Amino acid sequence: MPDSAQPVTPVTFPPAFLWGAATSAYQIEGAVREDGRTPSIWDTFSHTPGKTAGGETGDIAVDHYHRYRDDVALMADLGLNAYRFSISWPRVQPTGRGPAVQVGLDFYRRLVDELLDRGIKPAVTLYHWDLPQELEDAGGWPERETALRFAEYAQIVGEALGDRVEQWITLNEPWCSAFLGYGSGVHAPGRTEPAATLRAAHHLNLAHGLGTQALRSAMPSRNSVAVSLNSSVVRAVSQNPADLAAARKVDDLANGVFHGPMLHGAYPATLLEATSSVTDWSFVLDGDLRTAHQPLDALGLNYYTPALVSAADAAQESPRADGHGASAHSPWPGADDVAFHQTPGDRTEMGWTIDPSGLHELIMRYSREAPGLALYVTENGAAYDDKVDADGRVHDPERIAYLHSHLAAVRRAVTDGADVRGYYLWSLMDNFEWAYGYGKRFGAVYVDYPTLARIPKSSAHWYGRAARTGELPPPDAA
Repeated sequence: MPDSAQPVTPVTFPPAFLWGAATSAYQIEGAVREDGRTPSIWDTFSHTPGKTAGGETGDIAVDHYHRYRDDVALMADLGLNAYRFSISWPRVQPTGRGPAVQVGLDFYRRLVDELLDRGIKPAVTLYHWDLPQELEDAGGWPERETALRFAEYAQIVGEALGDRVEQWITLNEPWCSAFLGYGSGVHAPGRTEPAATLRAAHHLNLAHGLGTQALRSAMPSRNSVAVSLNSSVVRAVSQNPADLAAARKVDDLANGVFHGPMLHGAYPATLLEATSSVTDWSFVLDGDLRTAHQPLDALGLNYYTPALVSAADAAQESPRADGHGASAHSPWPGADDVAFHQTPGDRTEMGWTIDPSGLHELIMRYSREAPGLALYVTENGAAYDDKVDADGRVHDPERIAYLHSHLAAVRRAVTDGADVRGYYLWSLMDNFEWAYGYGKRFGAVYVDYPTLARIPKSSAHWYGRAARTGELPPPDAA
């Protein structure tokens, strides 16, 4: 029998594997002035002229606050068995201090109950970038006090939901919070202060540790605590020592700055040396790194595209590396001698190169970096210019091909010994894409923004079939 006629072995996943989707509060909830919620830094940023595409904001977003039951029903109909969402800090604790607003917590209680009733496992992210504006007014993440306030907030939410939610994530992509929020300024609060970037990174590490302690004290011991890192797959353009040194510097700034303290209790010495002209790191106090280095149950990995770097003197005309909007300011303090290059290959609507090998590489790295920790892909997905056709359907074969290749990379990592227990598609539905406004569609479900109607795309049906069977359908099986 010729090879082309051989039966195709299905790409199967472990029976307990979680098939989920992910969202964040500011991107979907809307209702920004209801039930006691006060502004977050993203409310302020998006209402500042010139900060977001078309001046668009999350004021309404996709109105999940009022439509959550329908959205949960949609997840159930598709066959998903897990949903990762974030809590809006200013909805629960409007000033970032003091007692909770119970009506804010009640929304999340109802959401969790609805998920559990539908057989969907909730995973709660405490912080997905919506810092209460009052805390930013007091200095924001560059100030130690913000980490202390985060621990108080974690305690509140843990006590409210810990009896029903078993999976918890302290921070989502702290790199973006620190380096895009305080370095390049393309994310809220829009500051461009290199030293403040590194102070913010440290206090996010401290907040993670203090928040983990607070969750442990507030919840049953069976619950899992994790963090979601957008760790970069950093590749050098050549084996030239200068290019390899550039890759090491970016790896420290993208990865080691967080996984060093969180997983190993120390910052890389090479990071401290590379940034010594920016800060003396005197804000790291005795005991901080022990606090940041809390025992974890799992690690979340967010992946979209690899980074390709060289020494600056070898640079051609090259794109910025943050991938989240244009800025004249670098998000990389201490890395002025590094150049970033466009990786080869097909790209998504974000301009990000499609490279599933990077996801496999990332998983295997952290399988070695954090032995014994369960791993979850807590974000992975692609933006495309989706359109509704004449039949009222949305066909997105590019996204199906993207998901198939990346899920196959996850399965290959499992085969290679990685303890990967779940995958959360980014995102459940089209939504407010930060500084890009509503111009980039990552959702498996199309949202018609004028009516807020939801239309599952072909990729949603394809992914739902994978979730129900535990096998990857062929890419052409929508």
